Amino acid sequence: MVILKKTYRYRAYPSQSQKSALNRQMYLSKQIYNLLLEQSQKHFKETGKTFTKYDMNKWITKLKKKNPEFNELYSQVCQNIADRVSKAYQNFFRRIKERKHGKKIKLGFPRFKSYISSLTYPQSGFKPEKKKVFISKIGRINFVNHRDMEGKIKTMAIKQTKSQEWYITFSVENEETPLFSNNKPQVGIDLGLKEYATMSDGTKIPNPRISNKSIDKLKMIQRRLSNKNKGSKNRRRAKIKLARISEHIARQRDDFLHKTSHHLVNSYSLIAYEELKIANMMKNHHLARQITDVSWGNFIQYLCYKAENAGCRVVGVNPKNTSRTCSDCGNIQDIELSERTFLCQKCGMSKDRDLNASINILTTAGLAGSNASGDVVRPQLQEAAVVESGTILGGSR
Repeated sequence: MVILKKTYRYRAYPSQSQKSALNRQMYLSKQIYNLLLEQSQKHFKETGKTFTKYDMNKWITKLKKKNPEFNELYSQVCQNIADRVSKAYQNFFRRIKERKHGKKIKLGFPRFKSYISSLTYPQSGFKPEKKKVFISKIGRINFVNHRDMEGKIKTMAIKQTKSQEWYITFSVENEETPLFSNNKPQVGIDLGLKEYATMSDGTKIPNPRISNKSIDKLKMIQRRLSNKNKGSKNRRRAKIKLARISEHIARQRDDFLHKTSHHLVNSYSLIAYEELKIANMMKNHHLARQITDVSWGNFIQYLCYKAENAGCRVVGVNPKNTSRTCSDCGNIQDIELSERTFLCQKCGMSKDRDLNASINILTTAGLAGSNASGDVVRPQLQEAAVVESGTILGGSR
């Protein structure tokens, strides 16, 4: 049996006394995190061995006896902090091994934290109600229950954003739903900057250019912030204003991505996309801001997890030559980025370059032994789609 995990996020409205209690506990969490990190370093220097998560939990128990103020934290929250420190070390040693094997990455030794903005309750210490959630040692906090949760709740976290807003997040688990296909058409999708996406059936999704709508206001607040004295109340207020604008832009972007991905997975039975090296593309400083704004990585992620319940399959393909290949005859030729029309020098075919690329992406995803990477949501759905619809992958052009 396969377990599927989902996350539900809600806006929370703690009272002033609850905010004070939460901020106090976050401060104590930061203290424990830094003390654990310090103890881990000391233990390794003295013994040459790693300070295990079991050792950390035993050490926290002794710390609470010596310093009663740490008893304000729920026990599961403390265990989660130990888990964070343990994982930080595990990831550090993993990166050391990868670097020895020739991978060019930064080691990223675990650092001491200046603040912690969230509390995580991995197993217990919370109880959700209709419009409130009870949190141990905090009380019953109001939250906006805008949608019902489906599945067994496993973890809860409460977080304060930089704009001083509060959010509660629940992680739930569900059993895997039966495989099915929605019997809709198949499509290749070419992501871009001029048009956000061009589909192989000719459909185009305009680029909303979300950050452009608020860029002037954002720059004005940034200039005002830079003129404030460090440590002053005016500077803190300006930082909150800047954070609110930034979070508003992020919410607008997420809203667009969620609505677009939802529409696509319910309109097609297979969606093929290019596995772009976004980090490498970001090195072009002329396009970095625009690439950040379109957020292709999040869009693909949303497509993949929404496809689970929509009877859709999402496949990533190698992007090599998808823009340089004629979708009619297969001729490969060079084309400048400024050229928006692909004119085949062999067969004379003329198409919009993005449309031509999206057709090639769909064809590549459907070819036997193709460059399809296997980055597929529930690959068993391929067989289900073929049986139910009687079609062959890649046959729709």
